Amino acid sequence: MDVVRGNEVVPVSLRGGALALGNFDGVHLGHREVLRLTMAEAKRIGGPAGVVFFDPHPRRFFQPGTPYFRLTPQPMKLKLLEELGLDVAFVLPFDEALAATTAETFMTDILKARFGASCVIAGWNFRFGNGRKGSAGLLEARGPGIGFEVRIVQPSVDSHGEPVSATRIRDLLGAGRPGDAAALLGYRWQVTGPVLAGEKRGRTLGFPTANMALEAGVDVANGSYAVRAFFNGSAYDGAAYLGTRPVFGGEQEILETHLFDFDGDLYGKDLTVELVEYLRGDMDFPSVEALTQAIAEDCRKARAALAQLPGAAS
Repeated sequence: MDVVRGNEVVPVSLRGGALALGNFDGVHLGHREVLRLTMAEAKRIGGPAGVVFFDPHPRRFFQPGTPYFRLTPQPMKLKLLEELGLDVAFVLPFDEALAATTAETFMTDILKARFGASCVIAGWNFRFGNGRKGSAGLLEARGPGIGFEVRIVQPSVDSHGEPVSATRIRDLLGAGRPGDAAALLGYRWQVTGPVLAGEKRGRTLGFPTANMALEAGVDVANGSYAVRAFFNGSAYDGAAYLGTRPVFGGEQEILETHLFDFDGDLYGKDLTVELVEYLRGDMDFPSVEALTQAIAEDCRKARAALAQLPGAAS
């Protein structure tokens, strides 16, 4: 998948296709309805299937001091979009100039003149342009006159009739329900990044851990999890702690993962950790001995939970 950022030149081969509009945080099952229609329309008109999104999220621009929980940082979002079969992602930096762009100018100068859109696909609640004055209805009203077809996708619901949305997924993760969140995402929520050099407390307790920083704004229930991790092409089961480590007076949230039956060196290497099942909430143990006993129990429960998953880890 090609990625065109900001004012980079758009190759002729990437113009004239079908474009999905949205933030696509999480690239969840609702988003995938929009993306499937986009790829179908691109095939119909014989052009590329693309997606247009803003980065950073407009909320971070307008409320810079307010934490914002991104389900998928940009690298992961692009990876998921590519796996789905999109041809191009147009990433627009959300800055003062874009914030001041009117809905009309966004449609005429960006979607049509710059990207050459032949068909535009958006969710029913998509908003754009200065003051959020642009809407799905405005796209339908003005699109044909500007020179592109418009398709609007109605909200997706799960098997219980509940809406599929990034907000609901964030709420589920915050409530310690990673399995329910995964059912709406279409995959397990995960953290990817380099393993940091820690204080090696886990090793002294008999449970060495791979420590990873969390992106600012992540709001996932603190506590212990059964996890599945991926490193160097192999999968490993494990137990992880997500939180501030109150026993040791910590303040910054971190993800500490103990991989079962693993004896390699992960420092400085990229690791992906998926949250599978919430085991217990965060606790302030009276002693290191009590903490050690709790970690052992976490590992026992994690092994039992992960044994039920299809596909064995390494």
